Amino acid sequence: MANVQQAGFKRVWFITGASRGIGALIAEAALADGNAVVAAGRNAKAIAERLGDSAALLPVALDVTDEAQAKAAVQTAIEHFGRIDVLVNNAGFGLLGAIEESADKDVRRMYDTNVFGLLNVTRAVLPTLRAQRSGHVINISSVGGYRAAAGFGVYSSTKFAVEGITEALHAELKPLGIHATVVEPGYFRTDFLDGTSLVVAPDVIDDYDDTSGAVRRKAVQMNHNQPGDPSKLADAMVTLVDAANPPLRLPLGTDTLAAIAAKNAYVEQETQAWRSLSASTDFAA
Repeated sequence: MANVQQAGFKRVWFITGASRGIGALIAEAALADGNAVVAAGRNAKAIAERLGDSAALLPVALDVTDEAQAKAAVQTAIEHFGRIDVLVNNAGFGLLGAIEESADKDVRRMYDTNVFGLLNVTRAVLPTLRAQRSGHVINISSVGGYRAAAGFGVYSSTKFAVEGITEALHAELKPLGIHATVVEPGYFRTDFLDGTSLVVAPDVIDDYDDTSGAVRRKAVQMNHNQPGDPSKLADAMVTLVDAANPPLRLPLGTDTLAAIAAKNAYVEQETQAWRSLSASTDFAA
């Protein structure tokens, strides 16, 4: 079993969905910062080709929807590096379409990856973090995990689940010396809006043309023109892990900051408008 300190590695990161996109960039940033990286993805060969050959890198094959594979990948990481310090649950994909347009098979496949896959990997890693009494679980959500929008409703629902899971993990793990953070990127200039990362519902219902239909058209225009710089996102992840007191939530991008502010203002206004009825449902004192 390797000794991380003797090998000179700062920490050991375990990153899912690391073969391309944000996952690969996070892996590169972690490696450049002097960390060891277990880079997990469906195609370990593609990971090795993207990230190169290094004693600090361990590519592992992992389909996060397979719980046995998740356990095996974590065991391989422990046997190779001796520990895991940071888990980045990044694997996932999107679904563009109105709720009614979203097919059951696409919805279930997305939940299997974005939610149940995240849980598979998290459950596999947590025994190691608990034994160490240290570590950091980072779950990649989205601006859509804080506020849902027409056209991305089902995708947002998976990220709402990730937000809830992380909030509970934060409470459960903090007494054990383990951090939990949910990261909420806005629109970053990656391949997320391409067919490789986004399923577009094939059924189109004309009644939704002004809502989800408009979002479909905007996604085409925005693809590879998003405002966020993915390399800066990857660097921000290193800063997050280095923080002595990391946050529960980390929004990334001015678009996410604006969306959060708008939703918070809307919720406050609506809550005040309906406060009397809301408060009327308690038993009489």
